[in-house]
Parts: sequence; structure tokens; C-alpha cells
Amino acid sequence: MLDRVGEEKARATSRVRYQAGSRFPAHDHPGGEEILVLSGTFSDESGDYPAGWYLRHPPGSRHAPFSRDGTEIFVKLWQMSTGERDVVRVDTRDPARWHETSQGRDCLLHDSEDERVRLCVLCPGSVMTTRPGWHHELLVLSGEMTVAGNALPAGSWLRLPPGQDILRADCAQGATVYLKQNRRLISP
Repeated sequence: MLDRVGEEKARATSRVRYQAGSRFPAHDHPGGEEILVLSGTFSDESGDYPAGWYLRHPPGSRHAPFSRDGTEIFVKLWQMSTGERDVVRVDTRDPARWHETSQGRDCLLHDSEDERVRLCVLCPGSVMTTRPGWHHELLVLSGEMTVAGNALPAGSWLRLPPGQDILRADCAQGATVYLKQNRRLISP
């Protein structure tokens, strides 16, 4: 568990490891669910999703997840607007999903008026700045970032509230990061 706000119905961010043969019974996601598959293969009744897939189940969705061989996923619950209705499935291993930026490469995972989610591969020496007035969250997938002088190696997670807009994330060696930007945090 990386972050949790609430009891039974909670806005939560976590890393979940499924052992080989793990299954969860069918369950609802009244506040939506986002998944980034970090390793192995995550599955549900809609298919098999190996490492690199981003899945977005809108509020009111239902599924029965499992993993035949084991998997580790990054999961976010109750963090979508109630108006979202689209199921999203993005294979970030597809080169056509990526575009070049001044700091490296980006793969857009979700973009709306209030939220933007992407993977960023940052070149050595890149500086990632924040978007004024927005919440920022990052998960370092590989490499290392430095934020306000603090090293964030692979596996590190950080959320910056609005008002921290002058913080810079420096990337001395190169890094791959999951970056989520929100106008506001949603609570159940």
C-alpha cells in the first residue's frame, strides 16, 4: 500500500503481487480502477496482459482478475471522475504509441480535461517540471530521479500536491517513469 484515504471504500494506490495461480472472485469497481502491469502477466475475462500494459476500468466496471504465472501490478482505485465510461487498454510495448519529446519519449495512456497519465522515458540530464495548480504523481520504473535533492531509485513513488510547482525532478542517468497529473484528487 502506497497511499490510502478511506476505510471500506478507499482511494488507494498500491503495488500488488499475484502468486502463480492466484485468482480473485468477480468484484465491482464503483470508483474505477487503473492498472499498470509491471511484471508477469495479469489476466481477466477480457484477456491476458503482459508487462507493459495499461488498463483502465471505469466506475461501475466489474471483473474477475487472475494470473496463471504470477504478476506484479501498480493499481489505483477510486481515482476517476464518475463520468468516465471508456475501458482503456494500451500496450506500451507498441512503438506506434510513443512520440519523441525534447527530453526523451512519451507514451500517452489517458488524457482528459482534468487528468493526464503517461509513461516517460527521460534522457540523462532531463528535467521534469510540474504543471502549476495540478497534483503530480510519479512511479520510477527504471533508472533514478532526483527530486529536491532526494534520490528516487526504481520502485520509488511520490505524490506532489499543488503548490509544490517549483519542484524539479532531475534525471542524471536516465529514467522511465509513470506520471499522473490531476487537477484535483477524487475521494470516495
